[in-house]
Amino acid sequence: MRAVVVGSGAREHALALALGKSVDVVATPGNPGISGVTPEGHTIASVGTPAEELVADLFVIGPEAPLVDGLADRLRARGQLVFGPGADGARLEGSKTFMKQLANSASVPTAAFGVFEDQGSAECFLATLPGRYVVKADGLAAGKGVLVTSDLDEARRDVASKLSGEAFGDAGRRVVIEEGLEGPELSLLVLTDGTRAAPLPAAQDFKRLGDGDAGPNTGGMGAYSPVPVATDAVIDKIMDEIVEPSLTALRRLGVDYRGVLYAGCMLTASGPKLIEFNVRFGDPETEVVLARVTDDLFALLAAAAAGELRRPVSLSDDASVCVVAASEGYPGSPVTGAEIHGLEAAGSVRGVSVLHAGTMRDLDGKIRVSGGRVLGVRAVAPTLGEARDRAYLAMSEISFDGMQVRSDIALEAAAGHDLGRVLR
Repeated sequence: MRAVVVGSGAREHALALALGKSVDVVATPGNPGISGVTPEGHTIASVGTPAEELVADLFVIGPEAPLVDGLADRLRARGQLVFGPGADGARLEGSKTFMKQLANSASVPTAAFGVFEDQGSAECFLATLPGRYVVKADGLAAGKGVLVTSDLDEARRDVASKLSGEAFGDAGRRVVIEEGLEGPELSLLVLTDGTRAAPLPAAQDFKRLGDGDAGPNTGGMGAYSPVPVATDAVIDKIMDEIVEPSLTALRRLGVDYRGVLYAGCMLTASGPKLIEFNVRFGDPETEVVLARVTDDLFALLAAAAAGELRRPVSLSDDASVCVVAASEGYPGSPVTGAEIHGLEAAGSVRGVSVLHAGTMRDLDGKIRVSGGRVLGVRAVAPTLGEARDRAYLAMSEISFDGMQVRSDIALEAAAGHDLGRVLR
């Protein structure tokens, strides 16, 4: 049996390791870390062959761009079993406008919003908001198309930059502006076969570049699971009020959604509200979530792809923490080429996996920086505190010029503190 994982980041590395517990895995294009034999005796390898030229028992598509581009549809047309929505379902992430309109049609609780293509009407709407502003590029922006600010002038400038195409090209020429919500954020990844849905363990990620949630939004600087505020009652409420109504609305549109639906939620004083839907495994949430799944992941995803999902998903009581090392200049202008040191020492720490994200192997065999988020150091342990200690111990072994690492991933949760109020 063989699975193909499409993508090249730490998310795909985590998927390859999890699938490699039961089958051989090929990643395309993969990365230097996706190589070797798993402890269970299965091979994992990276290849340069395009996905549409490969044959496998299951395809798992990692990034959002190929899903929006219809890769799942083209593979299914060849008779392949695919975990990932078609282009019609991928519009949930490909267009923030479509996502918000679908949520409204399904009576899903979400932030008040407006959609704009001109500066004047956008500024008029901003003036009606109570003082926290969220400005989103409508299209795909690699997780970096969102501004959250309490500064009205900054919001106006961001709208102008997006609408002009300066910031994100055509992806930003339409913007969605939302009221800012208040409360802890929660990421819930849900497997679905188009009819049935099964949640994976909740995670919380850290979007801002710097400690204390300072600096610009990024694709994610770390994550942890379990999340203390994600009680069974909270998860049930998200499933009942956000996920299930949205899947029903998709079915009404004729969308057969088979894949993972990522619900980014804010736990407000009036209950969970939807921030965003993603149509793929989140990154870095996937790294910590898959570490806690004890089911055979290949069998689980293949069943969902075939319309035969079983639930619930079996989970470990262990905790997992992932800390991201990013390159100099990230997220604006990542600097590439630096040699990475200490990978072997980091990987030898108990319970740690070093997951490659933006790396390359040069002609001399050295591993170098090739992207913005470079590595994800994931640790698993009986408690959040132990997992966090192991992750940072391993990260202390790694170095490259300009490396950026947050020092507070899972800090409050591991210490047993109240998560406090996260502003968005």
